[in-house]
Amino acid sequence: MTSLLTTLGLRTSLDFKSTNYGPLFLTSNFILAYGVLSSRTLKQWYGLDHQVSPREDLAKYGEVAVHEGKITRRQLDMLKRNESAHANAVENFPLLVAGVLFASMAGVPAKKINAAALSYTIARIVYGAVYILVDHPTWSQVRGLVWWWGNLSSFFLLWKAGELLA
Repeated sequence: MTSLLTTLGLRTSLDFKSTNYGPLFLTSNFILAYGVLSSRTLKQWYGLDHQVSPREDLAKYGEVAVHEGKITRRQLDMLKRNESAHANAVENFPLLVAGVLFASMAGVPAKKINAAALSYTIARIVYGAVYILVDHPTWSQVRGLVWWWGNLSSFFLLWKAGELLA
């Protein structure tokens, strides 16, 4: 059995066969985008979640909750950033899917797929954390850099697939 570092292409091995963990990364990033970054958990925590129409919770009840003292303005702003981080993760997920699928079908080595998918995953975790937790205008610029990092990981997979399909 190869080590994790070897599988990710970070160390060489005499065993040239490696497992493609693309499906695992797709599953993990789906859970990150649609589950972990979902704003429902934080809205439930702050008592703002309404099952009837949860997409309207902050628009309908956010300002009222601040006015009534149930949450602070800063907490409402964080909840709004959480919704934006969730939406961005959902919008960005198909790019990873395309990269992993094209690379896998084109025969890109598993180590390259694994390394790029891991890079994307780390970038998206950092992106979500920065988006939700950082409210300083200067430091929030990190979010844009990390967004590009994740996209470049997927673009790398598409590029490698294109080389093999040409």
